[in-house]
This record gives sequence, structure tokens and C-alpha cells, in this order.
Amino acid sequence: MLLSAFGSLLQLLYLAMLVLAVVAFVFAATAREDAYRAADKKKKSFWLIILGVAVAVNLLIPMLFLQLAGVIASIVFMVDVRPALKEVSGGSGGGGRKGGSSSDGPYGPYNGGR
Repeated sequence: MLLSAFGSLLQLLYLAMLVLAVVAFVFAATAREDAYRAADKKKKSFWLIILGVAVAVNLLIPMLFLQLAGVIASIVFMVDVRPALKEVSGGSGGGGRKGGSSSDGPYGPYNGGR
């Protein structure tokens, strides 16, 4: 019984590593090529290869050491590269709105009730 619980926990860990690698790969694939250059990060093709190998390893080769290497690459992309790409691309989660003043609200500039 304890062994089956450990097996289930290990399967959840493998699934989480796969999901992280797939999400990082999708984000890497959808970012613009020029954003990588502007953010002074490695090329888009570099990240697609690294993250693609991470996805393939998680799907095909159940070796924990290789899977952990893929998780590290995915975490580096998500924590370091992706925020830099978003900053350069102007994406800050503001509904696609670029620029603006600090007094702008969701429906335009705030004028203080005038």
C-alpha cells in the first residue's frame, strides 16, 4: 500500500514536470524572434530546442536525472527569459494596452472627479 502511494506521487511529479516543460515550450514558441534579441537572451531556436528536448525526455525517457535537467531549463526560461521577453514586448498584463500614464484607469485617464 505504501509503495503504491509512492508510485502515485512519483507519477504526479512526472506529470508536473511534463506540464511545466510543455507550457515553457509553448511560451517560447509564441514569443517573437526579435524580442529574444532585444532582451539580450539566447536565440529563439536555442530555447525551442532545449525545451523541446525537455518535453521529449519527459515523454519518452523515464530517467529522473534527464527529467530534472529539463525542469531546470524550463524554470530558467519561465523565471528569467519569459519576463524579459514580456518587458521588451510591452506585455505587462494590462489588457494589451501599451504605455499610458500612472494615473490611467481601466477606462482611460483619471481626472480626480472633475
